[in-house]
Amino acid sequence: MSETSLTDFPLLTTVGSPDDLRKMPLESLPTLCDELRRDIIAELSDNPGHFASSLGVVELTVALHYVFNTPYDRILWDVGHQAYGHKILTGRREQFRTNRHLGGIKPFPSPEESDYDAFTCGHASNSISAALGMALAAKSKGEADRHVVAVIGDGAMSGGLAFEGLNNAANTPNDVLIILNDNNMSIDRSVGGMKDLLHKLQMNPTYNRLRDRAARKLLSWGWMGEEGKRAILRFNNSLKSVLTRQQNMFEGMNIRYFGPADGHDVVDLVRTLRIIKDMRGPKLLHVHTIKGKGFEPAEQGGAVWHAPGKFDPHTGELLRTDDTGLPPKFQDVFGHTLLELARQNPRIVGITPAMPTGCSMNIMMEAMPHRAYDVGIAEGHAVTFSAGMAKDGLLPFCNIYSSFAQRAFDNIIHDVCIAHLNVVLCLDRAGLVGEDGPTHHGAFDLAALRPIPGLVIASPMDEHELRHLMFTAQLPDAGPFVIRYPRGRGSCPDWRCPMQAVPVGRGRKLKSGSHIAVLTLGPIGTVAAEAIRRAEADKPGLTIAHYDMRFLRPLDERLLTEIAAAGFRRIVTVEDGVRTGGFGTAVLEWLADHGAATRVVRLGLPDHFVEHGSVGELHALCGIDAEGIKRCLI
Repeated sequence: MSETSLTDFPLLTTVGSPDDLRKMPLESLPTLCDELRRDIIAELSDNPGHFASSLGVVELTVALHYVFNTPYDRILWDVGHQAYGHKILTGRREQFRTNRHLGGIKPFPSPEESDYDAFTCGHASNSISAALGMALAAKSKGEADRHVVAVIGDGAMSGGLAFEGLNNAANTPNDVLIILNDNNMSIDRSVGGMKDLLHKLQMNPTYNRLRDRAARKLLSWGWMGEEGKRAILRFNNSLKSVLTRQQNMFEGMNIRYFGPADGHDVVDLVRTLRIIKDMRGPKLLHVHTIKGKGFEPAEQGGAVWHAPGKFDPHTGELLRTDDTGLPPKFQDVFGHTLLELARQNPRIVGITPAMPTGCSMNIMMEAMPHRAYDVGIAEGHAVTFSAGMAKDGLLPFCNIYSSFAQRAFDNIIHDVCIAHLNVVLCLDRAGLVGEDGPTHHGAFDLAALRPIPGLVIASPMDEHELRHLMFTAQLPDAGPFVIRYPRGRGSCPDWRCPMQAVPVGRGRKLKSGSHIAVLTLGPIGTVAAEAIRRAEADKPGLTIAHYDMRFLRPLDERLLTEIAAAGFRRIVTVEDGVRTGGFGTAVLEWLADHGAATRVVRLGLPDHFVEHGSVGELHALCGIDAEGIKRCLI
């Protein structure tokens, strides 16, 4: 790819909004798509983000904004990984270079940023439910001309919320259009000429006019009510299933199905969308796309190119920094340690909801494919699936990103904790995760899970502690056990160590001191240790004690009794989670319950959603970097 081809965008530079796009002749759209794709490649090669998904929907994005009157018409992007082209076409091309940077445009669509971003997205499977709600709201306000479109990927369609939305849409009068972006999974098998014939028949305006006229006549004559209409639709769908020798789950739910369509033929997509946009009733357009389309390494690279980091836009070479001698990522320590434990304990199994590479469960999957399960984007199911295994003797390590585990809260209580089952919930990406922003920060797990009876909640300060806690969690009678750790690297390059059991509910005193006590939970303890060193260096004579509490639940009452009796000027708690209801609150409650009057300063995440930026920048904003903690110590 030449330098000129990466920077020459004569059509794209004329598009300041979708209004400009809609003035273009249809035949110019393929060229515009080529320019948009090249612009995304050029931008993301130097400013990393979610790459392959956005390349795969370039034509669909252009077609949607060309056909629909956005932002009056609503387009909801499920997950948001695929929305970079949408952002560029909706007036944010010049700002796109700030994507994911502190103070720059947001990493995912957000109504706070643009009227074109119809709904907040970052977690999967919510688009159909939200679109249905918007459609019914428009109807109630007399906005019958407002179209609502949900664009959902095939992976997100595996989420339970998507099926709940489909079920409701099938039984509620609405005109929602669902677009299934299928870039990996085929919903129905190809049947050659018959499939093509039916696709053309469904798209034919004459066919659809006759079909709708016939239905209206039957209704006006009183020969068909709404239930009769649904019965005829079911018959029509059944007949189609017989002819095509395939079963279509959407038509089985009385949602009109169109496709599969070529998601990279922008002209045909425009024609198709124009035909079906004003059809009554819920409908689904099945679109086949190629993830990473137009950039060969991404087309072939699978998960690597989902969010590849910096790369050479001409050769596709990934530009990796030299990490020789650096500590490993927590997720990799988890993955290797899990395999090590599984080889020792035949009861151990691994479960992940669609994040095997991200959480390093792939290490066990490759070595023991019969003992590791990817259940798809289905966190609630992952937890209850784990509970079922635990009930009958297996020992599941269920790894879920902290922010995604929010969707499994009821399952943790109802299916794991009430029955006191030994499920080990490993919450990856806990705390501030950086550039993905508020939808992905693991801010709420400590505060949300702390009140649940019988649930052990632990957070390791370093990689050695992670290994020890994983070993402890798989011991007999450990019960429900949460281990939470952050995204990124730890602090121990020599992370391999013999594993040993940690007494549940026991912390450790890392440093003695007489003036201030610092209590930390998890890897933020290494930052606090640096803050203590700086504070004592800046103020000779000041001595600060440091306690790594290890466990939020149960709290180490032995250590707390020692701290309360020591006569410290103040106690400072530090956590990488919300201050409201978290670790600091637990310490305050214990001190109040035991009559201790020591002043407590709680450091953690503030009472508002923290935006995107690097982890270091966000820690500084929240006052939990080394300098922020030091300010509370001197």
